[in-house]
Amino acid sequence: MTDKTITIALSKGRILKDTLPLLAKMGIEIVDDIKTTRKLILDTNHDHIKAVVVRATDAPTYVEYGAADVGVAGKDSIVEHGGNGLYEMLDLRIAQCKLMVAEHKDYAGDKGRIRVATKYMKSAKAYFDAQGQQVDLIKLYGSMELAPLVGLADKIVDLVDTGNTLKANNLVPTEHIYDVSSRLIVNQSSMKTKDDLLKPFVEEFKKVMDELA
Repeated sequence: MTDKTITIALSKGRILKDTLPLLAKMGIEIVDDIKTTRKLILDTNHDHIKAVVVRATDAPTYVEYGAADVGVAGKDSIVEHGGNGLYEMLDLRIAQCKLMVAEHKDYAGDKGRIRVATKYMKSAKAYFDAQGQQVDLIKLYGSMELAPLVGLADKIVDLVDTGNTLKANNLVPTEHIYDVSSRLIVNQSSMKTKDDLLKPFVEEFKKVMDELA
């Protein structure tokens, strides 16, 4: 993108749904129909602002490498990414949930080294290391709740919102790792080279969040 353009990386799913109203309050709206367009770089009602809609786990990577100047990503994705090459500017207080350890309600208790299924490998490793607990981490990308039911893992580390999915599968959350919400992130280099564009953008975003507080 040119130095006269801001590109925003928007995370798919719930984060996108919650981000669009915030952008609208800033007077920024995506012109293209997100649900039907085949375009990958989307136009907004501002010629100098473009948007890309990416997987939530990829948003920090797009921002780190400057493919996007600014982005909206969950705290979990930022932690797993490592936060390299980007600034975490604002807590947008959207898509809130918790990263938790969960187990079957009839779990008999830890017996030495345990197996933990998760896609949040960095977060889980850091947590159990801090607890001084030895675990074997098993990386899964979906249906985390299935792992304890079929004997693949003793516990899981996953995001918990209402807890209804855990309850439906006879699992219970037992340990809180950290709270998750979506954050406004900015590429470190862009913050310097596009200061005249990004500084007003961030300030306007902050103003919207202050009004909603």
